[in-house]
Amino acid sequence: MSEWPEVRNNDRRYPYRGDGARPRVPQGGPPQYGQPGQPGAPGGHRDDGYNTGQVYGHGGGPAAPRGGGPGRTKRPNWRKRITIGLLAFLAVVLVVSVSTYFWADSKLRREVDLGKVEDRPPGGEGTNYLIVGSDSREGLTEQDKKELHTGSADGKRTDSMMILHTGDNGTTMLSLPRDSYVTIPAFTGQKTGKRFPASAHKLNAAYADGGPELLVRTIEFNTGLHIDHYAEIGFGGFRSLVDSLGGVDMCLDKPVKDRDSGADLKAGCQTLDGKQSLAFVRQRHQEADQDLGRMRNQQKFLNTLAKQAASPSTVLNPFTLYPVIGSGLDTLVVDDDMELWDLTSMFWAMKGVTGGDGKQMTVPIGNANLATRGDGVAVKWDPVKSKQLFEQLKKDEKVTVE
Repeated sequence: MSEWPEVRNNDRRYPYRGDGARPRVPQGGPPQYGQPGQPGAPGGHRDDGYNTGQVYGHGGGPAAPRGGGPGRTKRPNWRKRITIGLLAFLAVVLVVSVSTYFWADSKLRREVDLGKVEDRPPGGEGTNYLIVGSDSREGLTEQDKKELHTGSADGKRTDSMMILHTGDNGTTMLSLPRDSYVTIPAFTGQKTGKRFPASAHKLNAAYADGGPELLVRTIEFNTGLHIDHYAEIGFGGFRSLVDSLGGVDMCLDKPVKDRDSGADLKAGCQTLDGKQSLAFVRQRHQEADQDLGRMRNQQKFLNTLAKQAASPSTVLNPFTLYPVIGSGLDTLVVDDDMELWDLTSMFWAMKGVTGGDGKQMTVPIGNANLATRGDGVAVKWDPVKSKQLFEQLKKDEKVTVE
């Protein structure tokens, strides 16, 4: 024990000598840990006996490093770093996805007003898309027309028409021959304003006379199916879409050579560019059943195209994805109620048919060589089987008609 009285100064305890001089550490042996003069104790002192004014440890002096011996560094918090990195990545993906969606949605050409279609049947179960391939030469130069063997005819006609039905009982892709002999209901001419009575003609005449709206009305009138959405692509858009994909892989059972379409393809598996693809889906003269054979080729090609467009190598590669979206949407004409989500669902349904999750067929044919008075040879549907098929699609039942 110290020989001097102690006084409290700023919560520290100092021995007070009473003569005004600085207090000294009492003699009698080294200070003990935790006592005045020992590092880490309140009121630490120098070893010469004078108060330094510094306190070690909690008393104000330099503290010993936490977590062990001198020089030990703090371990990085990897869990925190990984969490922050993951959140940043998800934020970037979200921003890019939303931006891409609105960019793509803004490119849709919503030019068909299904609200103008007269006498529409009530909506059924499931969703019906009418997919049309037209011979539109929009955007093609004279050189393009020559290379693609499109000719230079004015106006637009339909080269192919398909109804894609999706519902709880699977997907059905139904081709409608353009030469189908059907009733075109009464309509008002777009240019003349004249009212034309109902009459029997080939199906593609409806498009030529009254555009997409009259084509939709004619199909609804003859099938009883309510068309929910419309999508149309022309020659130029078709070629650009295929080229942006880097071509479409097709396997042909036999060589294809057709002077009118320009097709000149070898047998076997190969990658078709835009020009070759357009020639392939247009040719029909080499097919034994002409237009019906062409429709089978068109179904096969479109399913393969949809499969490649929805593949990871396309969707996850921005250098492929954005050109494909741009090429496809720049020339794709749709109805004004078509949302980008609806279009995506349509392509996924087509891809599903390719994978076996659906059925591809042509409307049942009763007579493929029907002689008509003013329209040449046409195609007549089988009245019993076609009616049964349309009823099954309308009720979204499993298709059993062959």
